[in-house]
Amino acid sequence: MSQAPGQQEAEPRKALSAAEIGAVAHLYRGEVYRSTIWRTRLDTTTNWAVVTLGVALSITFSSPGASPLPLVLVGVLLLFFLALEARRYRYFNVWRARCRWMETHFFAPMLHDGDLHMEEGWQETLAQDYWRPRYHVSMLTAVGRRIRRSYLWLLLIQMLAYLGKLLVHPVPATGLDVFVKRATVGHFPGILVLALGFAYCGVFIWLAVWSYRSDGRRMRTKKTAYSSMG
Repeated sequence: MSQAPGQQEAEPRKALSAAEIGAVAHLYRGEVYRSTIWRTRLDTTTNWAVVTLGVALSITFSSPGASPLPLVLVGVLLLFFLALEARRYRYFNVWRARCRWMETHFFAPMLHDGDLHMEEGWQETLAQDYWRPRYHVSMLTAVGRRIRRSYLWLLLIQMLAYLGKLLVHPVPATGLDVFVKRATVGHFPGILVLALGFAYCGVFIWLAVWSYRSDGRRMRTKKTAYSSMG
């Protein structure tokens, strides 16, 4: 079985030279830069989603007779933006995790007592992450986190706006049958459209709750409170 270069050493490292400490500091700066770039890309995707929803709201409420269909179609675009943002988040999380790992195991101990505690093997974990780069979270976890941070609020606005449109335009609905009829889209009956809409919202909410509980379990199973790789 082949071994990574650092695995062939007979004894673990006990200390870093001044030059090596400087190299780690520059490495940290590089990882911060990469995490900042990907953080900006995440914000860009969220801005696209916000602008798209805003356009749909403007079209839908431009007049009492305007169709609520744009608010239905924007849901498809939100799913596309969410998938794209979750993919970007998985990249961002790699750089973020490395930065946090160096902060808690390199900078914090050095500032606290001047001892890097290399006997704990934190440097080996970091080295393995560079030798064999991988995502630290699954796609489903990334989707859930992005829903919790941003898209759950967009979904809430979309849902309330759609239901409000059906209730008040072109005139206030006088009964449930009128409300359901207004949701009809082409050959698709209103009851089916509403059922699909509630299922759409339910999946979003379930993913948000699931990711919250999953992240909680991950935090409880970590060896120390300062462990942060991933």
